[in-house]
Amino acid sequence: QVHLVESGGGSVQAGGSLRLSCAVSTPTTSRCAAWFRQAPGKERERVASLYTRSGGSDYADSVKGRFTISQDGAKTTVYLQMNDLKPEDTGMYYCAAGTAPFSLCHQTSTYNYWGQGTQVTVSS
Repeated sequence: QVHLVESGGGSVQAGGSLRLSCAVSTPTTSRCAAWFRQAPGKERERVASLYTRSGGSDYADSVKGRFTISQDGAKTTVYLQMNDLKPEDTGMYYCAAGTAPFSLCHQTSTYNYWGQGTQVTVSS
């Protein structure tokens, strides 16, 4: 069983930055980790994913160049650095993990462990 706890959400103005953190209870060297978000009335979407063994990452087109996913050396925390935030980035952000090769890290079905979420609100 893997427990994930997110933190770092909040309210910022457009153009601002936030860094989300996800504490992982059971680190592993071969796992997909990702951040998803869900806006009111919309489906949950993958924002960014990372393969813990290689550090390889992948991003949704809507956040490329603005968001960065990373992990600490002990692989106990996954971060999402969010810069140049836009009102359309508003939503509940969830951390997720699943055991799969990097080639499957972009698929939502890969993830069987989820955190409770942290709210991000961006005002114009």
